[in-house]
Amino acid sequence: MALLQISEPGMSPEPHQRRLAVGIDLGTTNSLVATVRSSVPEVLPDEFGRPLLPSVVHYQPDGAVDVGHTAWECASRDPRNAIVSVKRFMGRGLGDARRFPTPYEFVEGPGMVRLRTVAGEKSPVEVSAEILKVLRLRAEAALDGELVGAVITVPAYFDDAQRQATKDAARLAGLSVLRLLNEPTAAAIAYGLDHGSEGLYAVYDLGGGTFDISILRLTRGVFEVIATGGDTMLGGDDFDRRLADWFMQANGLGELPPEDLRRLLKAARLAKEALTDHDETRIEARIGDAPYSTPVTAVQLREMTRDLLDRTLEAVRHAIRDAGVALAEIEGVVMVGGATRMPQVREAIGALLGKPPLIDLDPDEVVALGAAIQANLLAGNRSADEDWLLLDVIPLSLGLETMGGLVERIIPRNSTIPVARAQEFTTFKDGQTAMAIQVVQGERELVADCRSLARFELRGIPPMTAGAARIRVTFQVDADGLLSVTAREQSQGVEASVEVKPSYGLSDDEIARMLQESFGTAEVDMKARALREQQVEADRMLAATQGALEADGDLLDAGERALIESTMRALRAIAQQQDHLLIQAKLEDLARATEDFAARRMDRAVSQALSGRRLDDLG
Repeated sequence: MALLQISEPGMSPEPHQRRLAVGIDLGTTNSLVATVRSSVPEVLPDEFGRPLLPSVVHYQPDGAVDVGHTAWECASRDPRNAIVSVKRFMGRGLGDARRFPTPYEFVEGPGMVRLRTVAGEKSPVEVSAEILKVLRLRAEAALDGELVGAVITVPAYFDDAQRQATKDAARLAGLSVLRLLNEPTAAAIAYGLDHGSEGLYAVYDLGGGTFDISILRLTRGVFEVIATGGDTMLGGDDFDRRLADWFMQANGLGELPPEDLRRLLKAARLAKEALTDHDETRIEARIGDAPYSTPVTAVQLREMTRDLLDRTLEAVRHAIRDAGVALAEIEGVVMVGGATRMPQVREAIGALLGKPPLIDLDPDEVVALGAAIQANLLAGNRSADEDWLLLDVIPLSLGLETMGGLVERIIPRNSTIPVARAQEFTTFKDGQTAMAIQVVQGERELVADCRSLARFELRGIPPMTAGAARIRVTFQVDADGLLSVTAREQSQGVEASVEVKPSYGLSDDEIARMLQESFGTAEVDMKARALREQQVEADRMLAATQGALEADGDLLDAGERALIESTMRALRAIAQQQDHLLIQAKLEDLARATEDFAARRMDRAVSQALSGRRLDDLG
């Protein structure tokens, strides 16, 4: 009898055929592609043996596009058309993009900002797709085959719009996205699987445009992210800018034209890199027709960037507090990103945690290597010794608006993904047949202090008395951190849903502000929430009592009705004041004043329900 070989759906039935998948680190400064061959993750170099691809795209008048090293060489002489650090503009609006000093001409576009070039207006998605396309071609040439997909890494603090923009760029580049993976998590995978580490680890990721910190628990092949934090306004580019500003001040220079600014920023980056291994170097740049050469020391760089470094350390402390662990419990800290090569960064994190950082894996490559391991797993190339589980988290809380402009948090930040949470809500007014639902993101108690992600309406709710309808709202976050929301009325089954694709993402200011303010304003937020809850309850109680008086006022004598109406006036007079305790007291007064009235209404309702029915009918 012949044996029949079976396989998983979509997998090859040939036992030795591996499906080709890659991990891509789409970085602000440099990008990389890696894969797993013979169970070993490795970065794929270009034809010249260079693993790093500068994340630079240069557009030419004839429509030709240069990417990488050639484009980087063009950045100084043609800065408006050589797009550098495009990752900082992914999913951003015009106001966000203009926060960064650049030579570019920005144009407001549908969905996100666009950049004007000689080849026309380009969105950050299109620019990023050019980088991803080069990495795809590099991988296909090296692996001699067609890719089934890629795992692409993103900063842990990328919001829904930025993640969606990254997926769109990949599709535009001809890549199937197996998963979006948080960069610190990818680094932990590479380090944990390579070293067989267990325990609590911190991943300190200082890239070109963003800073992330994640706290992970590694236990027998389980990678559990238990807290994440960071600062999307901070990266290696900001250290370059500090050097450039210092250079301009030292030489008495004012605002520079785009060509000179790009040349200076490039010279500042080279000087920063030189100071990694030397105590002194020179910043050499041509400004206008004049060459400048100014000495700078490692001590000076430390002083001018001390506050930037302190911001990262504060984020580390917050993440450790969120994780509910002590500094001493951290087994080690993995350094990720080229900017972590700066000696002052390694010294500061070592001093904070009381142990030297782990630097035996290349900080430029570790994220791509971890992504490759995850891609190999998702492609179905799992072997017996590769049985492990990844548990990632969402960085900011998700919820919806309730009456009074309050936020009802459905999925709290640092929840493990993928995740689905549901909660039931009801109507506020009698006969209400529709409900407007606003999805928000953030850590504050009031909608006005959070970010609106999407709005949709649920219609067709059967008309009922206020509070009788049952509307179940379900939030689902997939493995990529992307959100969908569904609202369903339980009795009739009417349903509405939305895939949350906001027109643009949270601004850098907003993300940093959301977490920072949530720590500093917790008491104020709770008082504001208590006030709005009492105000909403006052509105509800007044409307319900007025409706009861109109329907069954004949149950009251003149004195009883006068007392209730007087108590209602007293509540209405203070309902919009700022003292929630006073409102609560007046609500209690009205409840006491209407207690007998409510009992009489109940007796009448029961009598009407039983009228004309025999005792046997009730058995």
